[in-house]
Amino acid sequence: MSELRELRDEAVVLRTYKSGESDRVGVLWTRAHGKVRVLAKGVRKTTSHMGAALEPLAHVKVDLVRGRGDLFITKHVAHLERFTVLRADYARITAGLAVVEAVDAIPADEAADEGIFEMVLRVLATLDRPEFHPDLVAASFFFKLLAYDGSEPVVDACVNCGSPGPLVAFNAEVGGTLCAQCRSGTALSADALVLIRRIMGGELAAVLREESPPGSGEVMALAHEAVEVHFGRRLKVSRSSAPLAPLATVAEVPPGSTT
Repeated sequence: MSELRELRDEAVVLRTYKSGESDRVGVLWTRAHGKVRVLAKGVRKTTSHMGAALEPLAHVKVDLVRGRGDLFITKHVAHLERFTVLRADYARITAGLAVVEAVDAIPADEAADEGIFEMVLRVLATLDRPEFHPDLVAASFFFKLLAYDGSEPVVDACVNCGSPGPLVAFNAEVGGTLCAQCRSGTALSADALVLIRRIMGGELAAVLREESPPGSGEVMALAHEAVEVHFGRRLKVSRSSAPLAPLATVAEVPPGSTT
């Protein structure tokens, strides 16, 4: 992308942080160009009309020109979808922020991937639908992201010896479920195993319509562990049990803290 002087695309805003007295830097995942960093000049001024669009979890259309290094300068940013149901609920906001944090962990030098863009957009659309409960959305996305990357955890047999079970443990380091003879990692209940298989096996919409299905807490923890092992880093939002902060506050991640 080094030779690209202008960029017009649609994007999801992963995070933003302050720059100087009135500017803001945004990290975006675009449909056709992968991850890009943009500088929005003057958006923190009360007279700016662009700042409201450049916010985490926004689906936007961007018109950019290259600045210094890998930074693009915003000429125009406009909402394509506002996700009003999502933004009115802290649990949905937190789930969305956990999703975009995982996407932000993808190295910036990886090739553009429209499939990831579509996955993120589907997640945000799901969180914007009140019939879907938000609790397992991030965990489901983590498993789906691993599968998309070719790192799907084994959940139908012991990853070590191939035994069909009983499967009693999950170890992200070795790649999935384990039998009693090979067990290591974290204990796995029968409910959690069934739930993971449903998520990975095509029943995700049905799962998300259920409020706190058996094994939910385990599945959330295991999915977080699996994606953290994959990226070799701890994800802040998905692990946080602190009281939820407003969206803009949670997303104010200092530069240099993520890829």
